[in-house]
Amino acid sequence: MNNPVRYGIIGIGNMGREHANSLLNGDVPGATLTGVYDITPSQATHLAEKGVTIFDSAAAMFKSGTVDAIVVATPHYFHPDLAMEAFAHGLHVLIEKPAGVYTKQVREMNEAAAKSGREFGIMFQQRTHSHFQKMRELVHSGQLGQIKRTNWLITNWYRPQAYYDSGGWRATWRGEGGGVLLNQCPHNLDIWQWVCGMPHKVTAFCHEGKWHNIEVEDDVTAYVEYPNGATGVFITSTADAPGTNRFEIVGDKGKLVYENGQLLFHKLATPEREFNRTNTEPFGSPASEKRDITENVPFPSHPGIFRNFTDKILGTTPILIAPGEDGIHGLTLSNAMHLSGWLGKTVELPLDEDLFLSMLRKKCR
Repeated sequence: MNNPVRYGIIGIGNMGREHANSLLNGDVPGATLTGVYDITPSQATHLAEKGVTIFDSAAAMFKSGTVDAIVVATPHYFHPDLAMEAFAHGLHVLIEKPAGVYTKQVREMNEAAAKSGREFGIMFQQRTHSHFQKMRELVHSGQLGQIKRTNWLITNWYRPQAYYDSGGWRATWRGEGGGVLLNQCPHNLDIWQWVCGMPHKVTAFCHEGKWHNIEVEDDVTAYVEYPNGATGVFITSTADAPGTNRFEIVGDKGKLVYENGQLLFHKLATPEREFNRTNTEPFGSPASEKRDITENVPFPSHPGIFRNFTDKILGTTPILIAPGEDGIHGLTLSNAMHLSGWLGKTVELPLDEDLFLSMLRKKCR
């Protein structure tokens, strides 16, 4: 394509407004904003002054011929349906996180994307952070050795009751589909699996309305097991003040720790398993060297994903940083955590999608 990619945005709330501003401010070379739709028209009227067409329905925008790609920035439940409708009209689609509320619907969306032949992306901007990219590189290249343990304590998501009271759809099963796992943690769950891979067993304790007057979870502790025998723990809450963000991965060749914007690599002189076999000292321990491998480079954030997605449409980059199909992985983890909490037992992957959906519908009722 020689012409700029013409974007249409569905949903002009907090994120939709931010994406509109990015396009209008020229933060995404090769892209322009030509249309928007919001269920509340007043949310979008200010954009008409900037030459953007305000549509009275998503369908009207899809059929208009004035957009090449759609950004879906609506409440969670609508992401898959709107994406599939856009694909049916031959449009590229970039969705906000999470991919949806339940994996059965997201799987259907992924299949529609594959059949469409169009580009499909998801706004996982945390993948553009240099420290997460470095962690993934060290794990996937084998420099950390075989993973033995992963821990992510991510509780710097503090939200007061006023936040939950600010919108009727917030923190409800029917409106949002979940709490901290669906709203705040999709990025963390995506990065966790993107770096460490998917577990095959999940045991979780999801406390609903523990710290706030809400019906969904605001405090979660999950334990997972990986196919290679490694274990992991994921802890999150919206009530810890001050909160913590510490991501730790222990491998046979050392340990990675990300906290407070710093990435440390504790590299072992001898792999632990080898040391364990050959050491003869009762209290021996493998020597290690602590390296600060923090890369102080700018965080591209949302515009970084936007630029990459636009370049993929234009054919100037071969790879998407965050393919839309990847959204199902982190959602599988949150669905499994919810299901484990509801059943009070360990859940094995692949997930029983029908059982999860039936129990979610009961929660909505």
